[in-house]
Formats: sequence, C-alpha cells, structure tokens
Amino acid sequence: MSEAAAVTAPTTRAEDLLAPLEKALSRQFAEPVTIAELRRLTGGAAAQTWAFTAVTSQGEQALILRRGHDASQFGGALGKSQEVYVLGAAVAAGVPAPAIMLELSTEDGLGEGFIMGHIAGETLPQKILKDPRYAVAREKMAGQCGGILAAIHAVPLKTVTGLHRALAADQIAFYRQAYDGYQQALPVFEYAFRWLAEHIPPCTEETLVHGDFRNGNLMVDDDGIRAVLDWELSHIGDPMEDLGWLCVNSWRFGRIDKPVGGFGDRDSLYQAYSQASGRQVDPKAVTFWELFGVLKWGVICLYQCDMHLSGRERSLERVAIGRRVSECELDILDLLRGK
Repeated sequence: MSEAAAVTAPTTRAEDLLAPLEKALSRQFAEPVTIAELRRLTGGAAAQTWAFTAVTSQGEQALILRRGHDASQFGGALGKSQEVYVLGAAVAAGVPAPAIMLELSTEDGLGEGFIMGHIAGETLPQKILKDPRYAVAREKMAGQCGGILAAIHAVPLKTVTGLHRALAADQIAFYRQAYDGYQQALPVFEYAFRWLAEHIPPCTEETLVHGDFRNGNLMVDDDGIRAVLDWELSHIGDPMEDLGWLCVNSWRFGRIDKPVGGFGDRDSLYQAYSQASGRQVDPKAVTFWELFGVLKWGVICLYQCDMHLSGRERSLERVAIGRRVSECELDILDLLRGK
C-alpha cells in the first residue's frame, strides 16, 4: 500500500466550525449569534452530525448541524440539498421529523449541509431496547412505526419531484454490480441475488420510501417515537420496502424474538400500518424486502470494509461493520430455509 493510501481522512475540529457557523446563523437570525457547547455526535459514516446551542438576544436554542456527503454511499444517497426538501415535504405532511432552519450556502464555508431543530430523546438501540426507562415506549413502538410509515408513504409525490425511482429490479441490479466489484466468492450472496431476481413481488403503488427506517434512526423518549432521522436514502419505490428493512435481524440488536426493530411484533406493525394507510400489507412482499435488506446490508458491509482496506478512509468503525458479512449470510439462510 502506498503512503498516500494509508493516510486517514482528516476530521474537522470543533474550533474550525465556530466562526463560520456563527456567521451563518447571524445571517439567519439577523443579529449576532454565539455558539456554545459545540460537539460532534457519534454514529454516521457518511455525514457529520454536530449538536450545539445558539445564543442570541432572545435566549438559547438547541440546534443540530448536518454536514458532509459521501458521494460513493450506496443506494443513491441524496445530497444535503435534496435531503432538505424531502424533510420539508415530510414535515409538512405530518411526519414526525426535525424541522430545517437553514440550508448552508457556499458563502458559509461549511460545505454541503443544513441546520435543523434539536429534538430531545435517545437513538442508541441498545439503550432503547434494554433501559427500563423505555419499557412503556417499547410496548408502543411497533404500532407507532406502522402509523409513521403510513404517513411517510402518504407524502404527495408532487412535493418530492426529482427524487430518483428505485424499484426492486433496479436495486437488485445496483447491489449485484457493487457486489461483483469486490470479487468476493460468497455462495450465499450469489444464491440470494438469484432468488430475489426470480421472486420480485408486484408493486401496486409507488410512494415516497424513507430507505433507512430502522432502530437507530428513530428518536425515542419515555412515551415512544419522537422523530424519524437520516433521510439521505429516500427515493420513490415500493412502500413494502420500508417495512421489510425495519424487520432485518441486524436492526434487532440481539433481540431476535422481536422481529420489528427488537421491540415489537409483525402483527402490531402490519395492523397499525393498514389502519393508518388503508393499504393492505402483503407479508410475502415484506419478507422479500426483508431478505433483500439483509443482502443489501451485507453488500454495504463489504463496501465499508473496502473503504478501510483500500486506504480511501482508515476507520475503525468501517472495518468493524465490514466483519459483519458473516452475520448477513446466516440471516439469509434463515430466511430462505422456509422457502
């Protein structure tokens, strides 16, 4: 490996962000703004998330900065400008999600990104699934997910014009091409690609799809789900995709007896979704998308590992994700066993 390839990607320091962030918010508030308690939050390999307090003459306001964009992120990740208008359309349609305050411009010197309101709560799945504080919330969350997904899938498509379309065949072809690029001989993945291509369910209606609706992207408090985060994989597609992705075993974080995010059951999810959307859930279609989700996550694990091993970005987080390929193989076999 070359010396250049072994260099770790630089990490932005908080002190480098203060002045341009204060300038951008001063323009937004039309008065001087001081930034306090600026800190980077953990998680997110594709974009940076920073929490801070904006201090003005009117008082203090807790805000979130989302910046950066991984241009090679799988699944056609949205640029931050696109994410802004999708989030805006979702909030306008009644979906619980953070409201955008300011989209960054070139003159701000902060790169691509936006500033949004801070919503208090917990996103760490291990805490959500184990902490007694969230016991009541866990009982509600599968049903809440059904209602929220119905709201997402009801967002008028005219409000998200220009968003890319990705149905099952498109995504199978995309991830197959990506998988082939890593030259890995994984018979389980090979068989899963073939099975999926031969069993694509009909898509009776195309809707907005969140694309990453799962435990870990849900802001939770004592009473349940407060907000849906991370909209960068949104697209137009089959609404059953979101239900299947939510049930992928990796997002249960060890609670395999609770197929919906490690906190709930399928019946509660399906009933709440059908009641709120008026759309009948096809369990076979959800299982198809769950299997696709496992395979998709497996290919993403290969990508994350390759980012580290190739030297494009040295990251302990990426290589730790990469080792989970074997988990995906086992999950695929479990899902295919009854087929």
